[in-house]
Amino acid sequence: METIETIATPQKAIQEDKDFKRSLGLLDATMIVAGSMIGSGIFIVSADITRNVGSAGWLVAVWLITGFMTITAALSYGELSGMFPKAGGQYVYLKEAYNPLVGFLYGWSFFAVIQTATIAAVGVAFAKFTAYLIPSLSEDLVAIDLGFRTISPAQLLSIVVIVLLTYINTRGVKNGKIIQTTFTMTKLLSLFGLIAFGLIMAKGDVWTANWSNAWDLHGLAKDGSVTSYTMVAALGAIAAAMVGSIFSSDAWNNVTFIAGEIKNPKRNIGLSLFLGTLIVTLIYVTANIMYTAVLPLQEIAAADKDRVAVAASHAIFGNVGTIVIALMIMVSTFGCNNGLILAGARVYYTMAQDGLFFKQTGHLNKAAVPETALWIQCIAACIWSLSGNYGQLLDMISFVVVMFYMLTIAGIFILRKKRPDMERPYKAFGYPVMPILYILMGLAFCILLIIYKPEFTWPGLIIVLAGIPIYFIALSRQKRLV
Repeated sequence: METIETIATPQKAIQEDKDFKRSLGLLDATMIVAGSMIGSGIFIVSADITRNVGSAGWLVAVWLITGFMTITAALSYGELSGMFPKAGGQYVYLKEAYNPLVGFLYGWSFFAVIQTATIAAVGVAFAKFTAYLIPSLSEDLVAIDLGFRTISPAQLLSIVVIVLLTYINTRGVKNGKIIQTTFTMTKLLSLFGLIAFGLIMAKGDVWTANWSNAWDLHGLAKDGSVTSYTMVAALGAIAAAMVGSIFSSDAWNNVTFIAGEIKNPKRNIGLSLFLGTLIVTLIYVTANIMYTAVLPLQEIAAADKDRVAVAASHAIFGNVGTIVIALMIMVSTFGCNNGLILAGARVYYTMAQDGLFFKQTGHLNKAAVPETALWIQCIAACIWSLSGNYGQLLDMISFVVVMFYMLTIAGIFILRKKRPDMERPYKAFGYPVMPILYILMGLAFCILLIIYKPEFTWPGLIIVLAGIPIYFIALSRQKRLV
């Protein structure tokens, strides 16, 4: 990995941020939070959650627990964003609270899988639902046969979308802002509309059947068979169920990566984090209540290819429901990917400022955006799109994502001790109780996954640990250049 000649000081990094154009207001920042969170997950993962918990009450409870954790984390990040209102976000917070190695391990994991594989997964989700309208783009068809691997039209369309959005974002942050705000507003209104129609069309017998024994926690297979849990196994089932809800609620922190382009960042980043996560949590919880109002639990658990929203939309609108939901998911995933692409490149830019990423990613183009970082991210995401393995990796990375969130929030306690006099225009809500509560809930989630779903933990840890030798190689090269 090529590196710059010296590690940038915090002052230099702040100076570099002055080259960014602060053109994003509170609404834009909030739309980045909400838009980056809402992709395809809310339309799909409730099927797996229902199979794990087997009841309407626990289905909604899993989303409430995840929403509480997300909002708590977002409120805690508000303090960190006010202290370090510059590009890089979580990478910067970890570096400042701990050391450059911890920051790098997050940045490495972010580039290797967290952001790039998510971009790929969301891109393919866009293509899969486009195939509802244009069947020739189906994921089940073969566009290219390489012998050792086949590539579907859906994967190719995903790449086209990723390249298009990357190109648009290289032309300046205002272009990305317009797409983000327009598409996020559209999908928020569409989701609220779907939820409203679903609740209006609620089926009394379905609602009664689903909620008559709402807190009976058990496994529910696609064929309708039921598995009873012991108390400990039940906790493992809840943790497994939360993998989907946490994945669907992730990427809320993307707005912190573009702090250098937000107006009045000390105020607007923290406020946008709260507003965005609150809006999305309300949508997710009410969407699942709506699912239980129009579909029997067994139909939620056994939805074709886990497409719960398609089944719900069909129950609400009839045959046209498939087209309605396909259009909604296309809008949702297109806007989601724009936010992920826009924000992610700023992390690599900041890492390059510290001499820990490719040198050229640390430069801005004439439009004041990190163009090289955008294209490198694009290449990695396209490779994941072609691999077809992003889905499994994203399941496995939830453990690592929560682990880094816990470390970052614990960083608040460390920084209050290390830098007590540093300006804090916004302080973590409910400190120290709320941050501690998040850390305890995150620990419980991670420990239960280690015990009951180890396949969801060790691959992510291997990816993180692979960054250690890369970090020291980068340092050694840097020393030779000094």
